[in-house]
Amino acid sequence: MSFNIKALAATVAILTGGSCLLVALLNLAFPSYGVAYLQLAKSIYPGYHGPTGFGSVIPVTLYGLVDGAVGGALLGWLYNKIARRKGTAA
Repeated sequence: MSFNIKALAATVAILTGGSCLLVALLNLAFPSYGVAYLQLAKSIYPGYHGPTGFGSVIPVTLYGLVDGAVGGALLGWLYNKIARRKGTAA
């Protein structure tokens, strides 16, 4: 069995970007919610300055989408490569 790399990349991008969006929006409503998560994102994503208001929601969401797409594509590619080497891929 092998993964469809584009589908996996899109799925992980939606999940990662969606979680960033949800946490950032909930942080606007409840300022103590998700602060550690958003501070972690701040330390990873250049140009994202942390939970500073509505203007910070879009950048962290876009970074999450791109990060998820790249991570999902790499995961799918690596899985397919290892599965073929071990002889378990179709």
